[in-house]
Amino acid sequence: MRFGIHSMVWVGEWSEPSARFAIESTARAGYDLIELTAMDPSQVDVEMTSQLLAEHRLGASVSLGLDASTDVSSEDEEIVAAGRQRLRDALHLVRDVGGDMLCGVIYSALRKYDSPATARGVANSQAVIGELADEAAQSGIRLGLEFCNRYETNILNTTGQTLAYIDEVGRPNVTAHLDTYHMHIEEAGMREPVLAAARAGRLGYVHVGESHRGPLGTGNVRWDDFLPALLEAGYDGVVTFESFSSEVVNPALSGTLAIWRNLWSDNHGLAAGAREFLAERLESPA
Repeated sequence: MRFGIHSMVWVGEWSEPSARFAIESTARAGYDLIELTAMDPSQVDVEMTSQLLAEHRLGASVSLGLDASTDVSSEDEEIVAAGRQRLRDALHLVRDVGGDMLCGVIYSALRKYDSPATARGVANSQAVIGELADEAAQSGIRLGLEFCNRYETNILNTTGQTLAYIDEVGRPNVTAHLDTYHMHIEEAGMREPVLAAARAGRLGYVHVGESHRGPLGTGNVRWDDFLPALLEAGYDGVVTFESFSSEVVNPALSGTLAIWRNLWSDNHGLAAGAREFLAERLESPA
C-alpha cells in the first residue's frame, strides 16, 4: 500500500507558498502521496506543482466534487456539458502532474439534493463517466467514484450502488472510491463492503476519515473491521488520510462540507498521528 494525505489537512488554496508548505509537510510526515483538491483545476499551476512533487519524490492524486453549475447528473444539457469540461480539465491535471487517479464526487454535484435522482440524470452521469474513462485510459489513469452520504449526493451512497453503477458504465478503469466517513453513516458494516468491492475487482482508492472528521481513532468508525478487511482483500493501492477543521478553510469546499468546528489546530501532529495509526494496523498488523 501507499499512504496519502489530503491537501486540505495543510492548506485551503494552492499558491506557490501554500503548495510548497503542503508538499514539504507531506514528505516530512512520511506519506507517499498528496491528494490535490481541484474544485477548479484551472487554478492549479501544473509546472510549479510537478516540480515540487519531483523535488520531494511524492506522488499525487486529484479529487474534486462537482457543483450545481457542473452537475453531470442534471437533466440540463448545458450544465452536463460544463461538467464534462470540468472533469476533462481535472483529468488533464492528473496526467500533467504524473498521477494515475482522478477521484471524488465526479458523477454528480457535491450537495444536498431535495429529490431523488431521475433516470435521465443517472443516464447523463453514466454517459459522461464512460466518455471520461475512455480518455483517461489513454493516459493510464483510473477513475475513483467516491460514494457519499445522503446529504452530499443522491446518486451513490453505498458500495453496492457504486458497483451497480460501474457495471452499467462498463469501463475497466472505473473503480469504487471507499471513504470511511461516508461508510460509517450509510453502510450496515465496515468489512463486507470492502470485500465486495475487492471481489468485483473494483476496489480502486480509499479515504480514511473519522466519524467527526477529526483525528483517527477518536470517533466511532469501526477501524478493527475496516482496516483488516483491506488486508484480507489484498488491497495494494492508496490509503489517503482525510480530515477537515475550520483551522484550514477552502471557500469552495469548507461550506459545502459544513466544516464549522475547529477539530484540530496542529496539522503536523494530526498528520503524524494518522500516519502512525495506519502503520501500526496496515504495515505491522497484530
